[in-house]
Amino acid sequence: MSPSPPAKLRPLAAWLLCLALLLPVPLPADERLLRPTLGLALGSGGANGLAHIAVLQVFDDLEIVPDRIAGTSIGAVIGGLYAAGLSADEIQNIFDDVAGSPLDALSGLAGSELDLVDLLQLGLSDGGLFDSGGFLRFLAGHTEARTFDDLRIPLSVVATDYWTGDSIAIKEGPLFPAIEASMAVPGLFSPVHRGEQLLIDGGTSNPLPYDLLLDDMDLVIAVDVSGARHPDSDPEPGITDLLFKTFSIMQQSLIRQALAHRRPHLYLKPEAVGVRLLHFNRIHEILAEAEPVADDLRDQLTIWLAIQSDADAIP
Repeated sequence: MSPSPPAKLRPLAAWLLCLALLLPVPLPADERLLRPTLGLALGSGGANGLAHIAVLQVFDDLEIVPDRIAGTSIGAVIGGLYAAGLSADEIQNIFDDVAGSPLDALSGLAGSELDLVDLLQLGLSDGGLFDSGGFLRFLAGHTEARTFDDLRIPLSVVATDYWTGDSIAIKEGPLFPAIEASMAVPGLFSPVHRGEQLLIDGGTSNPLPYDLLLDDMDLVIAVDVSGARHPDSDPEPGITDLLFKTFSIMQQSLIRQALAHRRPHLYLKPEAVGVRLLHFNRIHEILAEAEPVADDLRDQLTIWLAIQSDADAIP
């Protein structure tokens, strides 16, 4: 007899077992439901969102492809690349390449080392300190996907309409302008025009967009990278910390309200202590600190695969 799963894994295991037991009498192989559908929500959180790469690595290792992805801000950036067909390793290599570039300079907001202006250029006249267009062109150079129709995985990219305050889920049309809108942190990156809409960072309205998946997917995994503050380990905040951490506090409040209303089937919260919004140069530290959460996900998905395999084997 196989050992029982650890206590923290039992709720998901029980849910999956019930789902497996409810499967109909086996059909021919070409008609059989091979597995429940799986949705993956990747949240907003600046550099802490590089932890999404560790989560995607688990999917690659287990050879599981999500049926749908929803992403906000950094979650839209990484989710978009993954939906376009890049592996977790390839996405990590992209951020390794830019870790010592303007993204590194941005982490201090000093602006004195912006020598690679082809990636990020000053854009004060456009409503933001920096213009993200060059960075998006750099990302686009790593894939042939240009529209949502080109993606291997259906994707929803979340932005916010500045005029109405509404959360906007973009699912069609040009891909990279949608991602640019989703990551348009107010005051930092320029907003994006889309018809009559003026779009800003999706984290201002829906920082963890698992709600876009719950009604259509059997199993929804949500990855919250909004971070936290620790008085024992974090330094006394300066003005930039107060500005950006206040943005994080707002996002955390929105996520708490969403969780109180309706939860995903699996909620994950990786966190790298002391990482600020723009510390993309700390990618390896962020990925290392995300490993415990990645291990939890691996355990959960392994149980799910085992239960599904047993269900398929029922004569």
